[in-house]
Parts: sequence; structure tokens; C-alpha cells
Amino acid sequence: MNRPPILVPHASGTNRDGEAAQAIELAGGDARIVHINELRNGSVRIGDHAAILLPGGFSYGDALGAGGRLALELKTWFADELGAFVDAGKPMLGICNGFQVLVKAGLLPGPASVRREVTLTENARGHFECRWVTLRVDVGVSSSWLAGAAGTVVRCPIAHGEGRVAVADRSVAQEMEDRGLVAFRYMHTGAAPISSPLEPAEGAYPANPNGSANDIAGLCNESGSVVGLMPHPEDHVVSWQRPSGPEEGSGLPIFAAFVEAAG
Repeated sequence: MNRPPILVPHASGTNRDGEAAQAIELAGGDARIVHINELRNGSVRIGDHAAILLPGGFSYGDALGAGGRLALELKTWFADELGAFVDAGKPMLGICNGFQVLVKAGLLPGPASVRREVTLTENARGHFECRWVTLRVDVGVSSSWLAGAAGTVVRCPIAHGEGRVAVADRSVAQEMEDRGLVAFRYMHTGAAPISSPLEPAEGAYPANPNGSANDIAGLCNESGSVVGLMPHPEDHVVSWQRPSGPEEGSGLPIFAAFVEAAG
């Protein structure tokens, strides 16, 4: 079986790389957790990998804002390598802090016309949120590797204080919708099972836990190779990770699509 090598960068404060690696391995990939210093000194090279997964946590203690320091490091030390990686169409996935890094590094959402008009900022209620949510891969997503999972519903936790997708104005959100840059959306389940038809959260708390515009839980770039989301699908890929309740909504199909694209 071909197990594509997938880079999982680790920086001080990153704490979800083990779970991300487990999800990759279960999906058939070869997860390689590598400290950012190994990339800086050249002992490990980005280009030797088939995909990149930036995991969650609090890289560098969010010293320059959530994901800010690691984003600056990527732009300073690895701009050419990452540019070549994206140009080659290799898949890249950022989860929670990894999503924040991709946005602040300018890799999401793109294109350039909206890049500086979209950010991730403090939750609307002004405090850290840690709860299970329901999200769906948006049916209009332009990502080629994620499109095969379009409509997939995932139940998984969120754990963040700065996860709200904020836009300069409504036209920016509409542009992202029109270009298929919305990758994941928060859904409202109520008492209905996940197998039932679901409706977007429409901003209602706690279905939309942070107040994100248009219930956006994740974005992709225009080419579709780079995807990021705030919830943690890696925290629901095996049965013992979930609280008591139905088994529906595993995040494993997301990683299966990711690894398949890497292969």
C-alpha cells in the first residue's frame, strides 16, 4: 500500500500533532511530526513530502496573536518552499491554530482581492469555547481534494478563543461564496439525528460557536489545494474519542480525502 509522506510541523506550544498524526495514519498516510527547527536547518525539507497538515494548539503561546508567530516564521523562512508546494497543487490542511497560521501567512483564503479583508479574530462572546459542534463540507466547495466529500457531516469538538471568521463587509463574504472558497459550514442539529436533513446555523449560538460570518467553519484557496478549518475533526476518528451518543459524524472521511489527494 502506498502511504504518502505527510508533514506535520511542530512548534513550541503545538499540542494536537499526535491526534493529527493518528488521523493521517488511520486514513492510510505516513505522518511525520517534524519540529520547525528541523525545517529551518535543512535536515528535513518541505518538498520531500506529499502533503502538509498544520495541527492545532497554541504555537509559541499565541505571543503575537493566535498563529501569528508561526505564520511570520513560515513567511520569513519558507516562503519559496511553500510557494512551490502550493504551485504544485499538493494538498495542505490547517486545523484550528493551523488554520489561523494559514490565514495570517496569506495562504488562505485567497485570491489576493479578498486576502486582506478576511481574518480570524476573537469569538463573538468574548471567551474561549470548548464544545462539540456539527459541521458540513460545503456542497459548493472548489477544492478538488475536498469536493469528493462534499455534503459530509462531521461531529467534532472546537477549542478556541479566536475562531471567528470576520470579513470587511458583506461583499467579501459573497465573493468567497461565489468562488467556492467556503469549505466547511456550522450546522444546526437540534434534536435531529445527523442523518436527517440539516440547516445552517444562521448565526445561532451555540451551533455557530464563535459568530463566524455566514456560519463559515473553514475555507479553501482558489486553486483548492489549501484548506483550513477551526473545529477538530481529528478528535473524532475513533469511537473512544467521542462522548456518549451516536457514532455518526466521524471526521475520518476528511483525512481519507486528504491522504488520497496526497497519494
